[in-house]
Amino acid sequence: MAETENARIDVVGTDHAGELLTVRRAAFVTEAQLYGDPSIPALTQTLEELIVDLESDEVITLGAWEGHRLIGSIRVGLEDDKATIGRLAVVPDKQGHGVGTQLLFAVLGYLPESTREVWVFTGQNSKHNIAMYNKAGYEHQFDQVNGDLTYAYLRKVLESGAIVDDDADLDAVHGDR
Repeated sequence: MAETENARIDVVGTDHAGELLTVRRAAFVTEAQLYGDPSIPALTQTLEELIVDLESDEVITLGAWEGHRLIGSIRVGLEDDKATIGRLAVVPDKQGHGVGTQLLFAVLGYLPESTREVWVFTGQNSKHNIAMYNKAGYEHQFDQVNGDLTYAYLRKVLESGAIVDDDADLDAVHGDR
């Protein structure tokens, strides 16, 4: 797999909501096909619901840009000392180029200092996603059935007072560049 140049990572505001919705839908079509379910939440969320989510103080949404193009995003819900990652999305032509991993590590720098653990969930059959999370230090905790889907939940415990070195973490996942 070829690596992409590091994308610019920044918070996504409501001014990019339409573009974000498009990125997520394009990215999650593959998941919908894998599970035979076109009604997964990332595909059914409305623009209005997305705007409310982007305006929430309990949510951080980051985007990855190449120039002016949004090529990926990650959503993190905050609750007390816990963060929950969801909707990690990369446009189809950039999947497999390190954008998702870059977003996964970048989000750690945006979390409140009080965050002690980060959870992520993905479909149980999404083996590529689970492997990426495992390489990034997330450990499988449990599976949960929700309707016709079974989600795998993984957790990463953050060390108190630890400095997050995204470059070192990325090198550990991809090997020295």
